Amino acid sequence: MSRSGSAAADDPVWQVLRDYRIGPPDASLTFDQRLARENGWNAGFANRVIAEYYRFCLLAIRSGHAVTPSDAVDQAWHLHLTYSRDYWERFCPDVLGAKLHHGPTAGGSDEQTRYYDQYAATLRSYEQVFGENPPEDIWPAAAQRFGKDARAIRVHPHEFIFLPRKLAIISAVLALLVMVFLGGIAGEWIESV
Repeated sequence: MSRSGSAAADDPVWQVLRDYRIGPPDASLTFDQRLARENGWNAGFANRVIAEYYRFCLLAIRSGHAVTPSDAVDQAWHLHLTYSRDYWERFCPDVLGAKLHHGPTAGGSDEQTRYYDQYAATLRSYEQVFGENPPEDIWPAAAQRFGKDARAIRVHPHEFIFLPRKLAIISAVLALLVMVFLGGIAGEWIESV
């Protein structure tokens, strides 16, 4: 089923959602530009994430079960929440017609299982509502979302130097050898004086 033939196509909320724009359109730094900048994404990917965020919001109010976003969609949601007037005074009442709260995990294995299951259900609902699989680069499989990705941390690229692990090890070994070599030369020089 194509997007136009999906269950969402005739939904009045979806018709408003897909054309919605977050924040003031005349801002020097628009929502999509901020999302791209804060996540190190290009503009095209950021705009795709925003489109998927809108799809997630429709699922949240129409699926009949708790939903969990992908990490990328969650970043759009977090940022939208910082535009609090837009989110609470326009988006929720005028577009969704409902409050959509963001609840963080309490942690632990039970919560891990709960969010894993909710995410898997969200992916299934996505296929039912939109008539297609979600894009894997934005909506990875549940095992990836709550497996390896769960250990990821966010760092600001202007505050750190990133090296592949192998290069870092080689660099450290070379630095150590240089220090030993220079220490040996310095020791010989001191003995000769």
